[in-house]
Amino acid sequence: MAERKRGKLNQLLRSLPEGLLADAAWMEAHGYSSSLRTQYVAAVWLEQPVRGTFKRPLGRLTWQGVVASLQTILGRDLVVGGNTAIELQGLAHFVAPSGPGVIHLHGTHSPPGWLPKLGLAQTFRFHRVQTLFKSLHGSGDNQAGTVRGLRDDACTLIVSTPERAFLELLHEVPQHQTFHNVDLIAEGLRNLSPRRLSLLLADCRSIKVKRLLFWFAERHGLPWLRGIDRQSVDLGSGKRMLVKGGRLDPTCQITVPEDLSALL
Repeated sequence: MAERKRGKLNQLLRSLPEGLLADAAWMEAHGYSSSLRTQYVAAVWLEQPVRGTFKRPLGRLTWQGVVASLQTILGRDLVVGGNTAIELQGLAHFVAPSGPGVIHLHGTHSPPGWLPKLGLAQTFRFHRVQTLFKSLHGSGDNQAGTVRGLRDDACTLIVSTPERAFLELLHEVPQHQTFHNVDLIAEGLRNLSPRRLSLLLADCRSIKVKRLLFWFAERHGLPWLRGIDRQSVDLGSGKRMLVKGGRLDPTCQITVPEDLSALL
């Protein structure tokens, strides 16, 4: 019996690397009952960052480790996207020395309720993929490279490619992202793939996002714009007022801030 218990514990330690965590549902599904989990915690083989979660006592809990746990051990369909993905790939105009303060997670289902209770310095903002894309993975074609693995802080994270992250960022304009911040980011996005963007644009639900993409690309003369067939992109009809008191761009039919209205 003791040998079997030791084998069970060793199996858990192999399955749960330091710095990652599991939840009670995962533990139960893998044969670790509530009483056994209690024993492990009492013996300091495990600790509980918050109720219903478990990790090994060594290894500091970071946002990267938590997200990696969600994506791998817990099998959640969450992707690091938007501004966070842009920052992680070195494409942001400015990144705080301490790293991103807001972690944007994109997926079909909300993260577990214990996520914001972990007491990390970062906050998490969840976005439903369905509101921006028709298919669950952004283009319906993984060959389009809509997500990628990125090594960060000893963890491999699944993040949006720069093309997908840019569309996710545009989706937040102007409610949660300012024109001026996105303008600084867009200026540096000169090496995006027109093929990936074309696939994403075909799958994008948002007329606003598609018009903004063309507006920023034209404003900065981004070279990938020449590789996109604009006529094949559904840009809807009518005007879109995005900024009160702004100036209407006659080509994209959106209002933009007065001080950003002129082409560079």
